[in-house]
Amino acid sequence: MAQTAGLGRKYLKAFVSGFFVAVPVTVTVLDRLAYVARVEGASMQPSLNPEGALSSDVVLLNRWSVRNYEVRRGDIVSVVSPKNPKQKIIKRVIALEGDFIKTLGYKNRYVRVPDGHLWLEGDHHGHSFDSNTFGPVSLGLLHGRASHIIWPPNRWQRIRPCVPPDRRPLLNWGGSTEDDGDDDDNKK
Repeated sequence: MAQTAGLGRKYLKAFVSGFFVAVPVTVTVLDRLAYVARVEGASMQPSLNPEGALSSDVVLLNRWSVRNYEVRRGDIVSVVSPKNPKQKIIKRVIALEGDFIKTLGYKNRYVRVPDGHLWLEGDHHGHSFDSNTFGPVSLGLLHGRASHIIWPPNRWQRIRPCVPPDRRPLLNWGGSTEDDGDDDDNKK
């Protein structure tokens, strides 16, 4: 009986010491590297949640890739909502700082995205609370980049950046029209 009590204490001690190592490591990973998030609503359809209310996609949000605020046109990103700091929203990057964009219902028909800002839109226009509602979004609100759909299993895939052709910026800071950067092999 004494051996069983000693064995129990040994396992408890191992569990407690493992717990105090695992918790800080887990918190660091979630804070610095990546975490998962459930995407709700119709604003990103058909890219995310194509079945509507029937199911919600769960995405891997890569925090490490945005640590230096390096995002591309077409990336799907998570940002702290400019209207409600307790909420995070997920939208597509349409334009980067310096780009000129034709808006969809914003107070100004054409906007030059200010330095340190992004123009974000949902894929389902008219059902999205995005830059067409609140304007350019500060890079400081950037939280992560969606890199993979991890749930449901039939939708497992890497998320590739793409900007719909009708939503590409009119002009970039350098003064030339530019696409989303996916066809690098055309630049010879």
